[in-house]
Amino acid sequence: MTTLTSPIETHALTGKREQMATRAVFLVAGLAMAAWAPLVPFAKTRLGVDDGPFGLLLLCLGLGSIVAMPVTGILASRFGCRLVIVAGSIVVALVLPFLALAGSVLELAVALALFGASVGTVDVAMNIQAVMVEKDSGRSMMSGFHGLFSLGGIVGAGGVSLLLGAGLEPLPATLIVSAMLVGLLLVSFTGLLPYGNKDAGTTPLFVLPKGIVIFIGVLCFLVFLGEGAILDWSALFMISAHGADPAQAGLGYTMFAIAMTAGRLSGDWIVRHLGGTKIMIVGGLLGAAGFLLAVLAPNSMLALVGFGLVGLGASNIVPVLFTAAGRQTSMPPSLAIAAITTLGYAGILVGPAAIGFVAQQSSLGVAFVLLAGALVFVAVAGPFSTRR
Repeated sequence: MTTLTSPIETHALTGKREQMATRAVFLVAGLAMAAWAPLVPFAKTRLGVDDGPFGLLLLCLGLGSIVAMPVTGILASRFGCRLVIVAGSIVVALVLPFLALAGSVLELAVALALFGASVGTVDVAMNIQAVMVEKDSGRSMMSGFHGLFSLGGIVGAGGVSLLLGAGLEPLPATLIVSAMLVGLLLVSFTGLLPYGNKDAGTTPLFVLPKGIVIFIGVLCFLVFLGEGAILDWSALFMISAHGADPAQAGLGYTMFAIAMTAGRLSGDWIVRHLGGTKIMIVGGLLGAAGFLLAVLAPNSMLALVGFGLVGLGASNIVPVLFTAAGRQTSMPPSLAIAAITTLGYAGILVGPAAIGFVAQQSSLGVAFVLLAGALVFVAVAGPFSTRR
């Protein structure tokens, strides 16, 4: 006897498949991006260059992302999220092993630029898909999606570090990661959206960002500025301000990353109960308090708690802002997501240099206090973006 599936049941099954696929792609992006971090010392040793030139070389990754991100919104509207995500993910999987093979500055520069461009492409396209999947579900899901990105980051950095620590060479370690990326992509393929903009036929392929989109982008920029500062400067701050052992100084970022991941994985429930406006206010103030605690703490343990508070406070701000970008009507959501993602990544790029400049003029503590002020601004101004 044949069992007929009702249209409602079919829609529900399709929705579940799309949601699982979105989670898988966020995991892919986090896993791929973080897999590069443990390879950095090996690349520097292989090339035999000084810190200064190598630091400039690392900018190629970010520049590749910044160039690709604005274009991705157009590509997703034209060809759909599925094609863009698949193409970007395949390039990531192919280029990652070359990061372990590049034997000259030029080779690594090209590989990093391609890696950054492909990761940035996947990042924008997956957020475009996430906005549409969340809209279709009728409930908050963005924090959970971003939680999978954070979880992928922990798995990527930790997994590659374990493989390298076990004696595996960088190349086979990257090949294992690439195989995982392809496997996750195959599992998620049918749930990836064949479109990037449901109204693609009635909207232009390019619109200059304006109004609320720029405002949301600036807020993302400030949050990512703080995240980039902790990534690059928290270890040095723990050593200089709190006398931490260099071997333990990385615990500051570890606390931040764990708290952010936990906050995002539970974020959908939190957003449903508090709402986006309260998330912006509470999250911004909690993050600001974390930076101040890290600076004013009398010992390293309390400073670590401060970095954890920053991660917890900031964890759901960006997902809420992405949801707001998907709801605004000033420009097509796909192009809005591309614009605010680009501005956000600019914060990660500018952050280390800006913090270094302030630290040189005064101290890292002063720089972190200024970041606390930036998060207070997010708490005060952010609710305007969610109310729109």
